[in-house]
Amino acid sequence: MRILYFHQHFSTPQGSAGTRSYEMAQAALRAGHRVTMVCGSYAQGKTGLTGAFERGRRRGTVDGIDIIEFDLNYGNEMGFVARLGVFAKFALGSVRLALMEPCDVVFATTTPLTAGIPGIAARLFTRRPFVFEVRDLWPELPKAMGIVRSPVVLGLMSALEWASYRAAHRLIGLSPGIVEGIARRGVPKDRITMVPNGCDLEMFSPGGTAWRPEGVRDDQLLAVFSGTHGLANGLGAVLDAAAVLKARGRDDIRIALVGQGREKAALVARAAQEGLENVLFLDPVPKTALGGLLAGADIGLQCLKNVPAFYYGTSPNKFFDYIAAGLPVLNNYPGWLAGLIGQHGCGFAVPPDDAGAFADALITASEDRAALGRMGRAARKLAETEFSRATLAREWVGWVTGARR
Repeated sequence: MRILYFHQHFSTPQGSAGTRSYEMAQAALRAGHRVTMVCGSYAQGKTGLTGAFERGRRRGTVDGIDIIEFDLNYGNEMGFVARLGVFAKFALGSVRLALMEPCDVVFATTTPLTAGIPGIAARLFTRRPFVFEVRDLWPELPKAMGIVRSPVVLGLMSALEWASYRAAHRLIGLSPGIVEGIARRGVPKDRITMVPNGCDLEMFSPGGTAWRPEGVRDDQLLAVFSGTHGLANGLGAVLDAAAVLKARGRDDIRIALVGQGREKAALVARAAQEGLENVLFLDPVPKTALGGLLAGADIGLQCLKNVPAFYYGTSPNKFFDYIAAGLPVLNNYPGWLAGLIGQHGCGFAVPPDDAGAFADALITASEDRAALGRMGRAARKLAETEFSRATLAREWVGWVTGARR
């Protein structure tokens, strides 16, 4: 079967972005299918293509995937209007491919929500099967965060969401809340399945070659956040906890924030102003090197802004990378991930906006390394038993190709 796969922010493991689409495409190839990936250029991603762009796009084969990359640079630091322009250009360019490119099924994954537009076009004009994957609920999340306030824009986003859901033959949600959100829009539940982000068990296998950022001693607890430094991530909460640790004289704990994003400059400036020498800022790390950093860390930080829509409506890559590496997780908001941590004893779930509780958890981790080790082993077991990428990818392939109903 030929799968035409639309993901604007696609990356191979050579980039520092999530690699879900790469892994799913590889699973489809292993199952005997062919995949054409349509994407745009992305600041944190690497497609593997190196040729020149011609008429705004380039094409080539990377690791068996036929990749079509549009020359549309995108980064988290861009403003809302600039982002919207890039999203619209990608969607319009993708419509032509959805109508003309040979395929047996059209698959599109968010974000952004405009990723559904080529799928809608394919359904309307070619009658090809369309499978839509939802990684975030729009417009619920931007509305809840206050990013989008215009009733007109919210109405248009809601209409596009509804049209994408209705056009799709089958849908995939990455978390329980996303599946429920799709169903609330009137989609029959037998057309929806959940395939969460998964764990790359080989890439993040414990015991690999470990490394630590310069200046972090072996006897210091190293807590790592690896991901986008954006408004949604609420990393101010990490600096709040760092300030508490500084006030308590806890020089035995270091926090590394790895990545880039719109909020990074402000975070760096605040840390400098407050003299938070216990916080280190690192550039993005390619997936191929991230395993070594996590192997050298003691705990992973899963942080989001305190927005109720996030509690059950997200499936963050970093959580699954942490547990695959056998790292306990410190999570600072309620929801399904906090429930998993409590149920499996693989870390700490602290209340949102509570810097004291956040700092207390890090201190507890530092002072009881035996318990921390048990949490890490529980994390790896959870990764192996419930979130193996290989298992989830086979489920994804079956659902996309129609072999699993």
